[in-house]
Amino acid sequence: MQPDLPVDALLATLAPEAARLVALLGLAPHPEGGWFRETWRSPLALGSLPHGAPRSASTAIYFLLPAGTFSALHRVASDEAWHHYDGDPVELHVLEGRVHQTFVLGRDLAAGQRPQHVVPAGAWQAAVPLGERWALCGCTVAPGFDFADFEMPSREEMLRLLPDHAAVVERLTRSAAPPAEPADRR
Repeated sequence: MQPDLPVDALLATLAPEAARLVALLGLAPHPEGGWFRETWRSPLALGSLPHGAPRSASTAIYFLLPAGTFSALHRVASDEAWHHYDGDPVELHVLEGRVHQTFVLGRDLAAGQRPQHVVPAGAWQAAVPLGERWALCGCTVAPGFDFADFEMPSREEMLRLLPDHAAVVERLTRSAAPPAEPADRR
């Protein structure tokens, strides 16, 4: 998926089942890749946060990753809980300092998959669906998500920031950083 294409062109690249989920859930392209829709924003506002302005106490989104796509390396200023709802498993990459860990979200608990994982505030993260269809996840962020707290540098900048993880950076970034906030939030 190329997040810089018009929405109609992006929809045309999806398998019919994934396109149906996009329509049913009212999803829009996300700058990091995949499709999303914010489903909840807490009316409770928190102040005195280390990353600046007041934020909602929590937010939640649907997040769809079609096969062959990925959520590019990015970070947010709050903790983010990933929840696997349906479809293929997802490989979640978390990079903190010199440590790179992977977690597989999915329904096959006996195989080590788990239905959720929390990415700590400020950690770099990326996700890749592991299958031929799609993965439907949810992400809950607390304090609530705001695009002002979202960082997704270009591949070149990420290679400077994380030289010890060059192979992961090459695989899970795009050559140019897209706009920080999607134009079409549906």
